[in-house]
Amino acid sequence: MGRPSKPYAVLAQEKKSHRTKAEMDARKKGEAAFATGETLKEKPETRQNLTAHKEFLRLKKILMSINKWDAIYENVINRYCLLYAECFEFEGKREQFFRDLCSLDEEKEELIDNRMSVSAFYKLKNQMQKNIIDLDKQVQAKRKMLMDIEKENIMTIASALRNVPKKEETPTNPLLEVLIGG
Repeated sequence: MGRPSKPYAVLAQEKKSHRTKAEMDARKKGEAAFATGETLKEKPETRQNLTAHKEFLRLKKILMSINKWDAIYENVINRYCLLYAECFEFEGKREQFFRDLCSLDEEKEELIDNRMSVSAFYKLKNQMQKNIIDLDKQVQAKRKMLMDIEKENIMTIASALRNVPKKEETPTNPLLEVLIGG
């Protein structure tokens, strides 16, 4: 699979392309047609969730600096922020279960001597470990969704690098090279 086409801005900055002026104009108009000219708005459910709201504000600052703060990205960015918040919450729950499991292990002797049987203790411990594993699976699924969104919206290094112009080659004069001794 080939790499995706470079945006018009990158091609114009590189000043070297096999595309004709007509193709470049068509690309510029096509890319401009995808921009609505309206600013991206935060949805109420994103605003109400403190973690999602903080992530929204962080992304707003970043995306505004690269002129990607357009309403066409509204659903994706709001969904990303909510997924980020959900992932953060699941990680917190997982850590709480882990702390509870550690304290259960620390109180093992006392619990078995006073309150519960050995089999009940290990059933409880096993159930807590299963909960931790289930939460880990949910966090991994959320992280995969986040990564997919990041790849599609220039939010990863690799996707951003595809849109960065390569270093411009300096044109050389063959006559000067011969005269210099090259």
